[in-house]
Amino acid sequence: MKLETKRLELLPLSPRHLKLWVENTVALEQELFSVYMAEPMEGFFLDIVRGQLIITESDPENYLWHSFWLLIRKEDRVIVGSADLKDIPNDNGDVEIGYGLGKLFEHKGYMTEAVKSMCDWALTQTGVTAVIAETDLDGFASQRILERCGFKKYAQEETLWWRMPGQNRI
Repeated sequence: MKLETKRLELLPLSPRHLKLWVENTVALEQELFSVYMAEPMEGFFLDIVRGQLIITESDPENYLWHSFWLLIRKEDRVIVGSADLKDIPNDNGDVEIGYGLGKLFEHKGYMTEAVKSMCDWALTQTGVTAVIAETDLDGFASQRILERCGFKKYAQEETLWWRMPGQNRI
């Protein structure tokens, strides 16, 4: 399974591919015939991916909801970023999206394409009524992405929370 936009292929990583991403990015590049130029696999980001790997391995049937999706530029197979849906839909039908790009690819519209495509897909899945997202108060680029995709702010704490309901839903 994969999603496609005008410029991107969005490829959800199987548990095996997610493990390769964590342990051996070069081997993953070779398997996907791609070049990884997205966020560096280090520090806090690597910790997040390792955590999702554990969850994905323990629930392989729902890997699309737990794993990361690589954003692969079609023209040259460069991996420009990644996104994830963080978990299966909650009891309210909400699913949370997260995302990041390599610095070279910011402000080029890639993430808007990817977020829109992933939200469109998620909102067609059984049990999903809305996609939610969290941004830092000063995360203006991320906030603009969400606004372009149709999200609306619904809460502010130490961060901002955004929501995109499905069609004909409140």
